[in-house]
Amino acid sequence: MGTYLVRRLGQSVITVWALVTLSFFLLKAVPGGPFDEDKQLPPEIKANIERKYNLHLPWYQQYFAYLGNLCEGDLGPSYKYLGRSVNDILADTFPVSLQLGLLSIALSFLIGIPLGMLAAYKQNTWVDTSAMFLAIAGVSLPSFLVGAILILIFAHALGWLPAALWEGPRYMILPAVTLGIRPAAIIARLTRSSMLDVIHSDYVRTARAKGLDELSVIAKHVLRNSLIPVITFSGPLIAGAVTGSFIVEHMFAIPGMGKHFITAVTNRDYTLIMGTTVVYGILLIGANIMVDFLYTIVDPRIKIR
Repeated sequence: MGTYLVRRLGQSVITVWALVTLSFFLLKAVPGGPFDEDKQLPPEIKANIERKYNLHLPWYQQYFAYLGNLCEGDLGPSYKYLGRSVNDILADTFPVSLQLGLLSIALSFLIGIPLGMLAAYKQNTWVDTSAMFLAIAGVSLPSFLVGAILILIFAHALGWLPAALWEGPRYMILPAVTLGIRPAAIIARLTRSSMLDVIHSDYVRTARAKGLDELSVIAKHVLRNSLIPVITFSGPLIAGAVTGSFIVEHMFAIPGMGKHFITAVTNRDYTLIMGTTVVYGILLIGANIMVDFLYTIVDPRIKIR
């Protein structure tokens, strides 16, 4: 276990370095700069601003300076939010995205797994057909369309829920449902497909022959051995949901990381783009490591070496 963790941490450091390097040079390759505006600044003022942020240095000095600051946990100053660092911005916005992400993840599993189980157990019946129709619709419909429909029905037509902002539990419902529908549909399809592979296995027939009730057979024998594909999908799902959906946060005016990432791209706030990318990469790596440990819990035959 210890050797595995050391090896994965070493791989993670290399992966983060590659992500930072690629992002840095891609941003440098984009024409223009963070202080190029429609109304051109006087050359003296622009030169002073670039000197303040060390943009006048050669690219390799900027690159190694950024890596050094990153190793110390400093993501640098924001180019557009004057007086604020990227660390401050992410510290304010990440908890909001975390709440939205955890709610959507919980919703995805609470809906997706039971729906997939029901569809597999009732294979080739109207229940199966209806469940898979809903799953296909959930996968196919884009989140901005789902969000617009939910706002139209539950906010404007019925007036049950607020249409935007993030000011309490009632404000969390529509964004969480919008963000959670698509992964819930994918989880339902994965669960159904995996359960159909397991439900006709010899050990399942043996469990039924021993007189176990159907609920115990499905819950203890079929479902547990069907969760590997779902767990595999949960790694990127958790990372993506926790960092927040850019479209959903923008639609519902949620002050999360996604909103600031969009404005950072528009404003060419390179340090904020880099900071958000690094956070997302670290979360994705951490989620995948967590998935490896979940494999051993669900299936004891899998060993971590």
